[in-house]
Amino acid sequence: MNGQRYKILGGSLFALLMMVAQASAAGTFSTARYGAKGDGVTMNTAAIQRTIDAAAKNGGTVIFKAGTYLTGSIFVKSGVTLKIDKGVTLLGSQHIADYPVMQTRIAGVEMHWPAALVNIYEQTGASIIGDGTIDGDGKVFWDSYWTLRKAYEPRGLRWASDYDAQRPRLVQVYKSSQVKVGGGLLLRRSGFWTLHVCFSEDVTIDGVVIRNNDGGLGPSTDGIDIDSSRKILVQNADISVNDDALCLKAGRDSDGLRVARPTEDVVIRNSIVRDAAAGLTFGSETSGGFRNIEAYNITVKGGKVPVGILFKSAHTRGGFGENLRLHHFDMSGVPVVLRITMNWNPSYSYAQIPDNVAELPAVWKILATPVPKEQGMARFHDVHLHDITARGATTAFEVSGFKEAPLQRFRLDRLDIEAASGGHIQDAVDWQFSDAKLILGAPVALENDTGVRGLPAAAAVIKAPAPQVDPSKKSFEEQDKS
Repeated sequence: MNGQRYKILGGSLFALLMMVAQASAAGTFSTARYGAKGDGVTMNTAAIQRTIDAAAKNGGTVIFKAGTYLTGSIFVKSGVTLKIDKGVTLLGSQHIADYPVMQTRIAGVEMHWPAALVNIYEQTGASIIGDGTIDGDGKVFWDSYWTLRKAYEPRGLRWASDYDAQRPRLVQVYKSSQVKVGGGLLLRRSGFWTLHVCFSEDVTIDGVVIRNNDGGLGPSTDGIDIDSSRKILVQNADISVNDDALCLKAGRDSDGLRVARPTEDVVIRNSIVRDAAAGLTFGSETSGGFRNIEAYNITVKGGKVPVGILFKSAHTRGGFGENLRLHHFDMSGVPVVLRITMNWNPSYSYAQIPDNVAELPAVWKILATPVPKEQGMARFHDVHLHDITARGATTAFEVSGFKEAPLQRFRLDRLDIEAASGGHIQDAVDWQFSDAKLILGAPVALENDTGVRGLPAAAAVIKAPAPQVDPSKKSFEEQDKS
């Protein structure tokens, strides 16, 4: 009996010791133990990566002592939580060589490009959390872009600038699943896009503060880009950037049509946009399409955000948008409430290779691959906007689609908009307004009396479309801001 009892207790003790060992194995791993120094000077890439790799053996949390950790690209592995607490800053190297070139997608094209500062790359169950800071220190990369673009523009190569001036993103989630990012993280001064979720699923972004305009205005410093991914939740974001803030993307032109992977089943909510090109954006990379997207409880501040809700594509892009639900937006001082343009930024959107170029980079060939006209028209339909409040707007609507592929079945309910002008709605079929409170200095200009229904009588006028300025005739700067 005593022997049996000893055997049972021994077995229990063994099980307990195993549990303790497993808990320890899945515990915390301090980067200090692996040689990291938070002095802002020591290069810590290898030390941080050693810590992550140790934690990945059985799963665990990587932690830092308070300090500033200079680093190049690091890669968070499956089962690992990278915890960046208050008082901790990961500071990005200013040397592009510290960001290894890897396969990824950039601005809608699959290509090789420098890795981000912090990467979750082909992993499952990885997290980046905490209320510390990831700082890209990106001005050197912003300057390199403008230097290259200044040389490219006179050669007719504006469209190639964003691909040839390679710059690191701040955080990349690529071909990964069951990922969490947030917890109060401050993301600042990214060299390129800030948080890029690409070819991934089951990703939650909850509680990020993005400040990319510190120390300058960086080109293409998007906030959060959801790119050909599914089952994504974004909430509690506070964003100041110099390009799109909350942006949905799905590939560009021939390459995006080849991949044909939509962005779908996305919820974006409870967020604020302070500085950006637009509050919420679809595009311009629309080729793979958008399906089942809901965005709500979004506050867009005026002054530094020219457009509240933006759809943008191009004649070579193609794709679709369906079952898009955008509601409970609050805009104050935002000049344009809703803009839809299918001919966005021609100098960027349409690649024309100059005759005097002998050897073509691979990405140039991809960008210049022709897309048939029918395939190049993006088709947006079954879109529901409701409970949109806007005060101090210049224009309520700037809507233009394709005559051959009009914008179909848009429902706009319970709008409360005050604007100096109603603007225009063109290339629309089966648009239905209901319960629209529109206080406009000038009515909405409609092409005919059949495509748009339900606007208050005083809020609409049927008139021939005003001559549109060819966007390709605008300056590069004007096109970038359109």
